[in-house]
Amino acid sequence: MDALSIFLTVALCVVVGLLVLTTVRLRSTRRQLSRTQHELASAQRPERRTTSRSGLRAGNHPNRSLARQATHVTTHALRTVVDTAAKVREQGVGGFLTSSIEELTGIALADRSEIAKLTGPDGTITIFFSDIVSSTELNEQHGDAAWIKILERHDKLIRQQVSAHRGHVVKSQGDGFMVVFGDPADAIATALGIQRRIAALGDSARRGLPVSVRMGMHVGTAIERDGDWFGRNVAMAARVAAQADAERVLVSAQVREAVGDDPFIDFVEPAEVELKGFPGTHALWRAVERAPS
Repeated sequence: MDALSIFLTVALCVVVGLLVLTTVRLRSTRRQLSRTQHELASAQRPERRTTSRSGLRAGNHPNRSLARQATHVTTHALRTVVDTAAKVREQGVGGFLTSSIEELTGIALADRSEIAKLTGPDGTITIFFSDIVSSTELNEQHGDAAWIKILERHDKLIRQQVSAHRGHVVKSQGDGFMVVFGDPADAIATALGIQRRIAALGDSARRGLPVSVRMGMHVGTAIERDGDWFGRNVAMAARVAAQADAERVLVSAQVREAVGDDPFIDFVEPAEVELKGFPGTHALWRAVERAPS
């Protein structure tokens, strides 16, 4: 086979590979657009409209969600173009074709996984842990019958907030929850909404929820199997939550970076801490609602 034939064969393989890769990514984009259309339709229903300042700051404004999704999709597309050019320059046509096939295989596997339904456009997931502070002491103080009712109110409140911000409850263990989100800002909005609603209930014997909840989160890739989630980033999120004090929402530096400059969220009280099982120190931030200007 002469040099021209070899070149034409390689070029054809590259084109076919790119076409298949583009088709797979278009499927992902269609799912994203479908989800966005659904959210827009939901936002246009009168009963779902939110006009109060507290509702907007809780992360329920439809324009905020749509703008963030559009930014994610645009950023992902730009990264794809830049990465493709870099691979061709550094690896040559043959090397690029090999790496593209490997990437295509990974995407195809992810599309068949539950993860594909929940991850953000960049392939990451935000893992969120929460638990009730001093739950054993509270159980002892209130008694089993009353404690069960408190837990039911607590669980209902958390599930309502998770659902409102497109999260997915992975599991609930007694007084704690593990939740995953495709968007880290949605995870923070959920956490702040839970804290705000617990505080608003007050100490009324009939309506109060006499608990303090702490929450922590981290963003990265994860492995899903049989409805549960595993991996280094899941463990990291749990360690972050363990560092939180009562009524606090702690996030890793990766979450803070992923959220960027959000008009509804501030990051305060930075700290460098050691996390069990992870070498070195790690920057953590407390997430709070941004004060109105």
